[in-house]
Amino acid sequence: MTTRLNLFYSAIQGSYWMYYGAVLSFASVFLLGKGYTNSEIGVILAAANILAVLIQPLMADAADRSKRISLIHIVGISSIGLAAATLSLYLFPERAIPLSGVFVFIAALHTSLQPLVNSMAFYLSRSGYRINFGIARSGGSIAYAVLCAILGTLVTIYGIKVIPVTGALMLALLLIFLGLTSRLLKATFLTSEVQKEDKISEAKGESINLLVFVRRNMPFIIFSIGIMFVFFQNSVLNTYLLQIITEVGGTSSQLGRLFSFMALLEIPGLFFFSKIRSRFNCQLLLKLSAVAFVIKICLVSIAGSVLFIYLAYLFQLVSFPIFLSAAIHLVDEVMEKGEAVKGQSFVTGMITMSTVFASLLGGVILDISGASLLLVISTATCVFGTMIVFLSVDRIRMKQKNRHV
Repeated sequence: MTTRLNLFYSAIQGSYWMYYGAVLSFASVFLLGKGYTNSEIGVILAAANILAVLIQPLMADAADRSKRISLIHIVGISSIGLAAATLSLYLFPERAIPLSGVFVFIAALHTSLQPLVNSMAFYLSRSGYRINFGIARSGGSIAYAVLCAILGTLVTIYGIKVIPVTGALMLALLLIFLGLTSRLLKATFLTSEVQKEDKISEAKGESINLLVFVRRNMPFIIFSIGIMFVFFQNSVLNTYLLQIITEVGGTSSQLGRLFSFMALLEIPGLFFFSKIRSRFNCQLLLKLSAVAFVIKICLVSIAGSVLFIYLAYLFQLVSFPIFLSAAIHLVDEVMEKGEAVKGQSFVTGMITMSTVFASLLGGVILDISGASLLLVISTATCVFGTMIVFLSVDRIRMKQKNRHV
């Protein structure tokens, strides 16, 4: 039972991140192909992430409080709407306001699902079976890597028309695995147990509103702001990597391979995170991975070739997978049951906000000054965010301990 639940959850992570790879990692490729400028792409992606920041706390609050609708059902219903919107991209042959609106909706909804997909690991674990988030998330990275490697070549051969249909197929897989997971829970009567535990938590007064959450977790909120600055460079690289590698002689085919390489590097850190965490606490791991982010963006900023960018991305081994896993597990360690999804949404929300600023500033800076200045600014913000992480992350545990004294 434990093995099957872990396999299904890994498949959920895989299909979720394959959709991200198909539609959002290739967003610049798709929108440039429709006639948009870098600045316009930046505005579209910024608007999408602003909308996601507004949606995420509401969805998280609903998930924390809901007695009737599970995380699986919320993600499933949202995925159906996402699939319809993705296929509607074929209705717009070129740059248009409706196309911009649809793309904003797609990016916002998909981003808003991320904290729910992450929290699903802990939701399933409360059934009594251990779910290994790190292994499942590494499955997402493997799936993402394979898809990006293939899609980069397909786009080169067939053009951007393959992007929406690939995204829709990934959502179909997501719905299938959500359904299988739900059936497995029902077949073993685990769903009722999970709901019973949730009701017990609610009876103890654990479910709180957003304002109370913020007041009770101010050190965590400050830490989350640090995440926003650290991840600014990550958002720049994910959104504008095509433009960055083009300046050093890269192509869209190399873009897919570089995204694939990046994802493969994430796998060891995600897969073995449980063992790493058994030896080091989450606070130390967050500090180390933030420093690795700084080194990576520094090296990318001085790169003169695609090969050097590959070398810079070697620090992805330590940066993204360790930081993400440590932040998610930190939330699970220090948050009350009624706060868990809200905590995950704050982590994801700050990463989303980093994408807002990266999208707005990145597109304008690229059109005016090129990639070099953008990378220098990205390095500076990452250093600043790392300082905030160092100053705030140890206070989170202290605050939580004091709460229970």
